[in-house]
Amino acid sequence: MNKEILILKNIPREGPGIIEQVLKEYKLAYQIIDFNLATRLSIEEYKSLIVLGGPDSANDLSAKMVSELALIRNAIMSDLPYLGICLGLQTFVKALDGVVLKSPVKEVGFRDPDNKFFRVNLTPEGRKDKLFNNLSDVLPVFQLHGETVEFSRGMELLATGDHCRNQIVKYGKRAYGIQSHFELTEKMLLSWIAEDPDLQELDEDELISDFRSIESEYQKTGIQLFTNFLTLAGLIK
Repeated sequence: MNKEILILKNIPREGPGIIEQVLKEYKLAYQIIDFNLATRLSIEEYKSLIVLGGPDSANDLSAKMVSELALIRNAIMSDLPYLGICLGLQTFVKALDGVVLKSPVKEVGFRDPDNKFFRVNLTPEGRKDKLFNNLSDVLPVFQLHGETVEFSRGMELLATGDHCRNQIVKYGKRAYGIQSHFELTEKMLLSWIAEDPDLQELDEDELISDFRSIESEYQKTGIQLFTNFLTLAGLIK
């Protein structure tokens, strides 16, 4: 039996969004698990690991976080293709002995403190990495985080932000962490606005308007990025 891709949720509302659309397009088998409900998992049963966002901190000492960090470390040391988003980036870095700390700027929504749309900029290393094949050097993103990371040895910085520098990181040949969100759909955005306290401090109509104004570019970017990851992981050709 073919192994599945494991997608870990850290909170029910933060699902795979555009990632799931791409997986369905390529008819790849996957399993979505809420890690709050199933902390005992064997990574050997899967062929790739994707860890999504959530309100936890990678610095938490809870049994859930200790188990999650161990699972991620085991996956990466086993050379399993890995993609971490938001908290999934922070747990990725923490699992490899990096540091998670308060971000100099709490990044929330589509616009930065200067009221400009959040973008991430590829570094020279990023421009050469196949994760960004057929993508521009400047990418539109959605942000929702109050912590950031300092890398451990052996990690490469692939993209930076104007306010929170460390945005996309790589370890080895096929393990990636992304601080921002490329997976968001409008349905997910509405759910997050209804439940997330940081988003509730912003104007709902403006958030929806901002999303719709960049939706075409944002969606194409997400589809291409996740397709590139699956190609790098050897899961599609």
